[in-house]
Amino acid sequence: MFGSHLSIAGGWHLALLEAQRLGFDTVQIFTKNQQQWVAKPMDPAAVAEFKQVRAAWDAQRPACPLVAHDSYLINLATTDPELRAKSMQAFAIECARCDALGIEYLVTHPGSHGGAGEADGLARVAAALNEILAHPYRVRVCLETTAGQGSSLGWRFEHLATLLEAVRYPLATCFDTAHVLAAGYDLTHPEATEATLAEYDRLVGLKNIAVFHLNDSRKPLGSRVDRHEHIGRGCVGLGAFEVIVNHPQFRQVPKILETAKEKDPTGQEWDALNLATLKRLQLG
Repeated sequence: MFGSHLSIAGGWHLALLEAQRLGFDTVQIFTKNQQQWVAKPMDPAAVAEFKQVRAAWDAQRPACPLVAHDSYLINLATTDPELRAKSMQAFAIECARCDALGIEYLVTHPGSHGGAGEADGLARVAAALNEILAHPYRVRVCLETTAGQGSSLGWRFEHLATLLEAVRYPLATCFDTAHVLAAGYDLTHPEATEATLAEYDRLVGLKNIAVFHLNDSRKPLGSRVDRHEHIGRGCVGLGAFEVIVNHPQFRQVPKILETAKEKDPTGQEWDALNLATLKRLQLG
């Protein structure tokens, strides 16, 4: 199940059509302008068109879960009361919009503690999610691994484990290969990748991975800097991607590219080239 993060400019359904054109099985989108707090009301006709296009797509192949990513403005770990209130309201709206569109997974970064400390930040995230998810949303929230820049949470596997235990409602996780490498977990070759996945399984559980972000990294192991690169052109080993795409436990897990939307020197689209690389790594 391969996909990419695609634009919703012109309508949510256009991201589905673009994913089909590129040969993807699934897609990740923002459900609104991710750089703004305010979300325009959802047009029922646009929602219906999205669902109609998805139904036609699902009829052509095995139905795959769809993924949304929340706004980067949201910070559920903040100590600022105004920002916290805005973040909680915005995140609830993100969940409701996913439900309206029938999107199965909503990926979110745990947030930044802003100097208050990791324990305090994680407690704030857990409290916020317990309050927000008391509403019975259908979408499954996926906590994403992060690179560990600044005071961000989620760069240690233990952070995700703490939140899974502290939140009373079912959560899942999103494993971002570029972030995990930058955070200091070795994905430079197959053996190291197996060891990193074993550590994740011990602390968080591989069964809790609902989404992968398959990104190479411009920055090296342990850099704590988030810079995505095209597959095979960065510091994540191709062997790491090979382990993930062939792992039996991940066959039905959406694997999303978040690499730059551009063309290579020959004029080929990088989304198509990255997909081709990943498919070449599949065995059998």
